[in-house]
Amino acid sequence: QVQLVESGGGLVEAGGSLRVSCAASRRTFNTYSMGWFRQAPGKEREFVASINWSRGTRSYAQSVQGRFTISRDNAKNTVYLQMNSLKPEDTAVYLCAVNVLGTPGYDYWGQGTQVTVSS
Repeated sequence: QVQLVESGGGLVEAGGSLRVSCAASRRTFNTYSMGWFRQAPGKEREFVASINWSRGTRSYAQSVQGRFTISRDNAKNTVYLQMNSLKPEDTAVYLCAVNVLGTPGYDYWGQGTQVTVSS
């Protein structure tokens, strides 16, 4: 069992920046990738960004491309999401997830951290 704990959310004005973090409770034998998702009230959960744990390759949703940056610290089993030029439509609960089985999808999820962007 892997527990993921997000932190760093909060309230920020439009145009501002925030960094959210996600720490895994223990080192896994295999971590294939970690990702960030978000869910706004009344909307479905959507993909934000992901990072391949060994190669470091990154993927982003088009809506955040150029504004958000995902990064990792292997030694700390932590993934970060740096969010710049935030917009009110970025307001959501941000959740991280980890793939440790190497099959499609993600195997463990965090509880999420609230990010609110005021206009």
